[in-house]
Amino acid sequence: MSTSQDQVSGPGLSSFALPIMEHFYTLQGEGAYSGSAAYFIRTAGCDVGCVWCDVKESWDAEKHPIIPVKDLALRAADSGAKIAVITGGEPAMYPLDGLCDALREQGLRTHIETSGAYALSGSWHWICFSPKKFKKPNPGIYSQAHELKVVVYNRHDFKWAEEHAAQVKPHCKLYLQPEWSRAEEMMPSIVEYIKANPRWNISLQTHKFMNIP
Repeated sequence: MSTSQDQVSGPGLSSFALPIMEHFYTLQGEGAYSGSAAYFIRTAGCDVGCVWCDVKESWDAEKHPIIPVKDLALRAADSGAKIAVITGGEPAMYPLDGLCDALREQGLRTHIETSGAYALSGSWHWICFSPKKFKKPNPGIYSQAHELKVVVYNRHDFKWAEEHAAQVKPHCKLYLQPEWSRAEEMMPSIVEYIKANPRWNISLQTHKFMNIP
């Protein structure tokens, strides 16, 4: 599947059908809406290449089915959820207008989790921007983000986080999240950093503690 800095297109792909790895009803585990019930839709396909990614099986879109967005929206609505979270992979690789429209027609809030590597399409109630060092963010994401969530792998990531925080809007919520495999090692440094810089908050992958998707 070819990729570009714009969006991916290919046989069977459009704003009306997308490659999907999985979709399920659970609790949001991270960031500003942590603890909230949400229907997750995980798109397949990603070229960002995070070495510590915990869903590498999502990277190859051709291994996963293409599903009509109306079917996804109906499943989300039938679950009873009020929030639909679009994640990946990297969902912004694809045109997302159709999925957003279908979800909104069912009365759901539309949330997205993105690395910002691609220009964002669709209409969103909440945009979580989680930049990665492996692929430079599209400049347009900074003014759109409601939430900046930076994964902390080592102490150098604090400076990197501040570089991104300096570019988002004042209303954007700021989160530092320990990378899961390094959480025990990095947690003391994150706690001390937030105490010294209280505009930041901590984000924990609470779904992993709860052993839920």
